[in-house]
Amino acid sequence: MSHTHTERVRFGDLDAMRHLNNVVFLRYFETARIAYIRSLLPQHDPSHPESEQFGLIFAECHINYRSPVYFDEEVEIECSVGEVRRSAFQVLFRMSVGERLAAEGYGWLVGFDYAAEKSAPLPDDLRKTLESAH
Repeated sequence: MSHTHTERVRFGDLDAMRHLNNVVFLRYFETARIAYIRSLLPQHDPSHPESEQFGLIFAECHINYRSPVYFDEEVEIECSVGEVRRSAFQVLFRMSVGERLAAEGYGWLVGFDYAAEKSAPLPDDLRKTLESAH
């Protein structure tokens, strides 16, 4: 099961070379990732993690840049669940403009206990949801 999010490149998203700034690739991925996680877990609220004892921390990201993206192009960001572990899971992503691959990569989200301020195992219901989406 995957999720696709669309962004249109704004002028302010460009770098000095007039193509999408590398940092903005990560911002687009983050927006798509949050929308995807919320589609799987409607109760997930990344803007108020302190309201829950358990949350998710974005711990790692790898991006392979494949081609430049330019002003006013429409970028599709497809996210899906990769590997699921005891305390963490991987979100895979692919960014494209039409048929052109712009970037691909993955990020790791780690279960986090806000009260204890340390990583925590993923709850069973969350793990089941992620495994069924994998």
